[in-house]
Amino acid sequence: MKISNNPLLFAVWMLSMVSGALSCDRCLYKSKVASFARANINGACGYGNSATSLTARGGLVMASASAKIYREGVGCGACYQMRCTDPGVCTKSGVKVLVTDFTKSTQTDFVLSAPSFTKLAVASKAAQFLKMGTVDVDYKRIPCDYGSQNMTVKVDKSSKYPDYLAVQFLYQGGQTDITAVDINRAGSSGWQYMTRKNGAIWGIQNPPIGSLSFRLLVTGGYDGSWVWPTRNLLPAIWRPGSVYDSGVQITEIAQEGCSTCETGNWTDTRTR
Repeated sequence: MKISNNPLLFAVWMLSMVSGALSCDRCLYKSKVASFARANINGACGYGNSATSLTARGGLVMASASAKIYREGVGCGACYQMRCTDPGVCTKSGVKVLVTDFTKSTQTDFVLSAPSFTKLAVASKAAQFLKMGTVDVDYKRIPCDYGSQNMTVKVDKSSKYPDYLAVQFLYQGGQTDITAVDINRAGSSGWQYMTRKNGAIWGIQNPPIGSLSFRLLVTGGYDGSWVWPTRNLLPAIWRPGSVYDSGVQITEIAQEGCSTCETGNWTDTRTR
């Protein structure tokens, strides 16, 4: 390939080469994962018992994530696939996880329950593998896939009608982060912003009166866009614990910036 002597063209070519190398649908990361006696379904993300439904529907297991993945709650609900690196013990597919909790550990990026931890190994080595406690892993972010299930909004238990409303968005598909949530009274143009209270929970004091609509800013890597549910999500009188169908699902894959892209399909060719 001949490179032009024109400095401007050369600069454009170099920029395109660098951009192509750093922009990935999937980035490959290397770290460690540790086991813990049990999963904390009432973890920092605030999903509570909903975490069990999310993981069952998505074919996932619950995971606690380090600060760089948890990101003060922005990382809640993200899906990852990880596999350990010893070919004599580990499966090629590893395990797919959903971030539901935060770990203060600075030695590992993820902590799994003991049963989930052993899914990294072939069945015949599971008991031996569990005794290791911490293992090296490769991991990548993947789209969350809940099949035909739309994203839903759940009125959090901390809500107190009509003075304080807190919600969480469940079954968020795709490979993006929710970074902003706005709310208004149906038919009004007066959008008000909600604040991330903790984990995946967004709240607002003195919410609008009447049927309520939401809009969400979803972003990750180089891409971002507003998601507008197709219906008014909350009735005029809402109650803690109630769940409403948004009528939409997020399918976008926001690109990441990294030096190593992972395009392979991690599947097993041997029986566990």
